[in-house]
Amino acid sequence: MQTRHSATDPAQHAPSYYAASVNRRLACPPLAGELQADVCVIGGGFSGINTAIELAERGFSVVLLEARQIGWGASGRNGGQLIRGVGHQVEQFAGVIGAQGVRELKLMGLEAVEIVRRRVAQFNIDCALTWGYCDLANHPREQAGLAREREQLHELGYRHALRLLQPEQMHEVVGSTRYAGGLIDMGSGHLHPLNLALGEAAAAQSLGVQLFENSAVTRIDYGAEIKVHTAHGQVRAKTLVLACNAYLNQLNPALSGKVIPAGSYVIATEPLSEEQAKALIPQNMALCDQRVAVDYYRLSAERRLLFGGACHYSGRDPADIAAYMRPKMLQVFPQLQAVKIDYQWGGMIGIGANRLPQIGRLKEQPNVFYAQAYAGHGLNATHLAGKLLAEAISGQVGGGFELFAQVPHLTFPGGPHLRSSLLALGMLWHQLKEKIA
Repeated sequence: MQTRHSATDPAQHAPSYYAASVNRRLACPPLAGELQADVCVIGGGFSGINTAIELAERGFSVVLLEARQIGWGASGRNGGQLIRGVGHQVEQFAGVIGAQGVRELKLMGLEAVEIVRRRVAQFNIDCALTWGYCDLANHPREQAGLAREREQLHELGYRHALRLLQPEQMHEVVGSTRYAGGLIDMGSGHLHPLNLALGEAAAAQSLGVQLFENSAVTRIDYGAEIKVHTAHGQVRAKTLVLACNAYLNQLNPALSGKVIPAGSYVIATEPLSEEQAKALIPQNMALCDQRVAVDYYRLSAERRLLFGGACHYSGRDPADIAAYMRPKMLQVFPQLQAVKIDYQWGGMIGIGANRLPQIGRLKEQPNVFYAQAYAGHGLNATHLAGKLLAEAISGQVGGGFELFAQVPHLTFPGGPHLRSSLLALGMLWHQLKEKIA
């Protein structure tokens, strides 16, 4: 089995299929010296880049600092699935934001995908954007939930085609006998996330945003004017945006305590023949099941199967990601037994206790804004976060930012080491309930 292991330089991109197939390079030097800007953004993933774009389009001067490389974190190494929705079971927040607030969250979950659609078109970003997605039901009870989801989407005025599949129709979308049904959604899809991140970063540069890589922040001095320090430079700004997600670490302990970094992993097969690819995923859709330990997969532009999932909460990556993930792939597609794995990679995603993205500002420092904790569904939610943050920073009142900011978020107990173990126990309990239900 051919595999490609972890990068020797932690500042470089994970040795993923995405890193091997990027279609552009950026010139982003390390920060040196002192700069002044309206806004300093920390984090060069989708949240930071899209906040910078939205702010630049509103006339703000922006400096963005990335500790490693643009798209180094989850933004550049995720499964590439662009799926409607934001948060999990948003009805749980009705007691805080009301029924209308819940409806607005659902509508914003649809808008988030459209933001990506518009951004790709506006800046002509080559990221293999392909429309078509199917939710997969492992059990009949999950199929009933998908039927309710379809009705709710119709009630929201969803304009894209939806189709509920029965078990005997599943061969139309997936070459596996594992599923009890599905829901096709032609308004969701898949793409090359690292090429999207790099394309958006280039767009930000074209709008005047100053991007700096290999510029880890060492200290933040808070006040009416924010001072952000790196090893060789400093940025002075009226406003700060923290967009580090699972990699915030101790840069702001109060915020990092509300996020659990969890490992998520992807493998990519060797290129498949047209016949093989058609047999696996006949309509070239992205697919994802409904379990806690989720499986998600799709085909790349060159017909590799990209298979991901298996969130890991120990804080340590498996010694051999391919050996960890391959059996999961073969449970879905046993016909791939003889197919080689060409790439294996993983990294941290950020998960909050209530699985709703955390978008807000610091109470004690109202010129500091943040967005984090996308729970593995950040491709669209990050783009929404960028829009909402820019609206709030520019003084727009009454938008979605205030809705998100109303929702309280639990600080995980036990400190940075124990909290991962506690979450792992909780996830094991949910997995057990799935098996005995």
